[in-house]
Amino acid sequence: MKIRRSHERGYADHGWLRSYHTFSFANYMDPNHMGFRALRVINEDRVAPGHGFGAHPHRDMEIISYVLDGEMEHKDNMGNGEVMRPGDVQRMSAGTGVLHSEFNHSQENGLHFLQIWIETAQRGIQPSYEQKHFSTAERQGQWRLVLSPDGRDGSVSVNQDVSLYASLLSAGEQVTSPPSRYAWLHVVKGAVEVNGERLTTGDAAAFTPDEHVELTSSDASEVLLFDLA
Repeated sequence: MKIRRSHERGYADHGWLRSYHTFSFANYMDPNHMGFRALRVINEDRVAPGHGFGAHPHRDMEIISYVLDGEMEHKDNMGNGEVMRPGDVQRMSAGTGVLHSEFNHSQENGLHFLQIWIETAQRGIQPSYEQKHFSTAERQGQWRLVLSPDGRDGSVSVNQDVSLYASLLSAGEQVTSPPSRYAWLHVVKGAVEVNGERLTTGDAAAFTPDEHVELTSSDASEVLLFDLA
């Protein structure tokens, strides 16, 4: 297990946007943290009320949004327009090219969300979009599959051999991941003990194949686990 501490991440403050970068992104460049397997970006963004990212292009990337607090308004040139809230998971396959915007839907409250980029398995595909909601009950005290290559178990589908699990844990609750492939664990909030190491909000850990991942929450926590080829 290799730990990536929250305070080691890149940071950018644009006034209306405060962003932590787990991996190299924009003006933050760290050759030792360019991504992990197909996982390329995990940005933790806080957007001021009424602000956001105007229409901008992407191509040949799987872009995942995961709202932690507040409301995010998404629009794109494929005709999609939705407001995301906590528990929603959105996937946009940029493919041959897409324009989209993301704004804080509220004029009063802040927006806190994760934007995740995953390298695509196939370049030049037709752009597409999908969004689903996963209730608190589905994620409480267990791993809930929210993203997978084949959209199994009601998850959002993605154009890469990656599965993403989400869990909400009360203090003292435990979840275990059996030995499998490469894994990246991200602590969204709270504090957990992972294989004897304490991880807190923003911390992450990388695992090689066949490592056992045992996690116990010492506080109300939210965690994401990426299973990667």
